[in-house]
Formats: sequence, structure tokens, C-alpha cells
Amino acid sequence: MHPHTIESISEIDADQWDRMNRGDYPFIRHAFLAGLERAGCVGADTGWEPRHMLVYDGPERRVLLGAAPLYLKYHSWGEYVFDWAWADAYQRAGLSYYPKLLCAVPFTPATGPRLLVSPDAAHPGEVRNALINGILRLARDLGLSSVHWLFTDAADTAALESEGLLKRTGNQFHWNRRSCRDFDEYLGSLTSKRRKQVRRERRQVQEAGVTVRMIEGPDLERCHWDAMYRFYQNTIHERGAIPYLSREFFASLATQMKDQVLIAAAFDPDGQIIAGALYFKSEETLYGRYWGASVFYEGLHFETCYYQPIDYCLRHGFARFEAGAQGEHKLNRGLTPTPTYSAHWLAHPKFEDAIRDFLHAETRQVERYARILDQHSPFRRES
Repeated sequence: MHPHTIESISEIDADQWDRMNRGDYPFIRHAFLAGLERAGCVGADTGWEPRHMLVYDGPERRVLLGAAPLYLKYHSWGEYVFDWAWADAYQRAGLSYYPKLLCAVPFTPATGPRLLVSPDAAHPGEVRNALINGILRLARDLGLSSVHWLFTDAADTAALESEGLLKRTGNQFHWNRRSCRDFDEYLGSLTSKRRKQVRRERRQVQEAGVTVRMIEGPDLERCHWDAMYRFYQNTIHERGAIPYLSREFFASLATQMKDQVLIAAAFDPDGQIIAGALYFKSEETLYGRYWGASVFYEGLHFETCYYQPIDYCLRHGFARFEAGAQGEHKLNRGLTPTPTYSAHWLAHPKFEDAIRDFLHAETRQVERYARILDQHSPFRRES
């Protein structure tokens, strides 16, 4: 197998790339990654230089067997798996941590495939190993400090672990379908305290005269996208965060990914759009990404970001809902702790040993945290 890197995803045909996408995962689609590049969200100016890895059947590059989204990073912003302490330790030792290699979807803490394999590949495991080793070889050739694979799915996590890479465990809050057929049954599965809380929060929105609609991509108009971008900017400003995404990128979603996007749009009594949350969907999963509002209403955040998408999943047969990173408040709304995984390679042997020890201790703490949260489950034990 022959590894080959490209500096823009536009160098490869979209159909070739997308046919390797397991489960129609939205964030690995050619359109999503190309949209980030065209809009300038990733590139040399932002510290995310594309170095996508491809694996062919030979040096003639006749048959594409695998691919991985790969970036040369000059900082650790926008990753959601925090390695600031590692970078600080490197620098205090007089070593350079940046640049590093990152196999991930920019600005997207959502579990999914990172090592793409062609459905025509006779030996998928060998293709994954070729991608991993091609990426490691690139890191060594460039003299980089490290390589990081973020939010890997089960197949990729197993492949990376089998190659001796360090596994890191994190935590997010996800909703899983259980056996509920509709939102009423879902409410019935909650404890009395949490059921009353959900009903109260939904009632606050209704009594304010606010309506929320889940609008599918083909039905979204420019006014919806303009409003969603404003809401995104409002949230970024309020949190003092970095506005990674541009208006041009949002426009690309409207045209290139309308089959996999939807917006939960909230309207005031006069019919004006006042809040919104952007969602993506795969074959089985709904992903919550961005939320914002122009005015405050009690309960509106919970209605738009949790109750509407859960109801949508129940009505459309989705198995799970991933609401993004962080947020213990999600537990009370029925989203339970779920492990997430990443894998890491460090060039310096002593630092690799130190980080291995750190990850061993950190994993125990993450698992303990999940057990504690489970004691506060919002679900009735008999359910």
C-alpha cells in the first residue's frame, strides 16, 4: 500500500472520498471539509493546514483504498480534547510542541470515523494500519512532536490501540432511544422530579407564546441561515470564544449539505425568529452543534437544544442524540454520560512515558466521574 498526502481535499474527487464514509457521518463528508477550506476556516492563516492522508494500492495510485482527514496544527484551539498541559510541559523542557499532526474534524467534538476505508478493500484492517503508519511516518519525517486522533469511533479506536498508541478517555452527555416510542413515553421513563422539571420548562416556552419548529434542510431559506449565523456569533461573543466559522461556510451548508442539516427555529408571538440551534444527522444519530438567541426566554434553551431534538429522534427513529461537549445540566434532561476516545503518539520517549502514566490516572477519574453521575440518573430505575 502506498501513502500519499494532499494539501486540499479538493485534490480528490468527492464521490471517491464519500463512498468510504461509514454510516453517512456528516462531518467527514467531502462537502463539509471542503466548505471549511473554501471559506478560510482552515488553512495556513488559521493554524489548521490540511495534510490529508490517502492510501492507494501502489505508487501508480490506481485504486484509492483509504483516507484520513489530517491537519498540521500550530496551536490547540478548536479541538475539545485538551492538551495544553502537555504543550506547556514540552515548552518548559525547551522542546517545541508545535506544530503537531491532528487527525480530526475541525471544531467538531463528535465521535465518528477518522480512518476511512474503501468498501472495495479486501482487508480493511490492513488499510487502517497503513493509514496509521503513513501518518506516523509523516510526523517523523517532519520532525513533529506528536500525532493526535480525536473522537474516534469503535473500529478506529481498536485499530489505533492495536498499533500501540495511547488511548485517552473523555466524557460527553448523549441521549439514547431506549424503548420509548414517543415523547410521552420518554417522560414516563423519567423520575417524577425530572418529569415535572421538563414539563415546567416546556410550559414556560408555550406560555410565552414562543413556538419552535424543526425545519429540514430543503425547507430552510436564506433568512433562516442568516439568523442562525447571527445566533452563532451572539453565542461566541457572550462566551468570549473564537469565531471559527464564517458566513461563507454556513452558506455552503445550505447548498452542499441540505440533506443532512436542520435547524430548530424559535419564533416569538409576532412570528420573528429569535433563537435557533443547528443540527446534523447521519443514518442513526442526530448531532447538535450550534445554538444562539437574540432575546432571552425562560426554558427556551432547553426546549430548542434538548426537548425538540429528542422529540425529533423519537418521531424519526434515530437511535441517539449527541448534544456536543461538556454540560452536566444535560443529565437532568435525559442525556447520560458516554465515553469518548482519542489516541496519541509522542515522539519523545520520556514524555510518552509521562503521558501514559497521566492517562492511566485520568481514565480512572473519568470512570469514577461517570459512576457518580449514574447515581443521579434522571431515569426511573425500573425503566
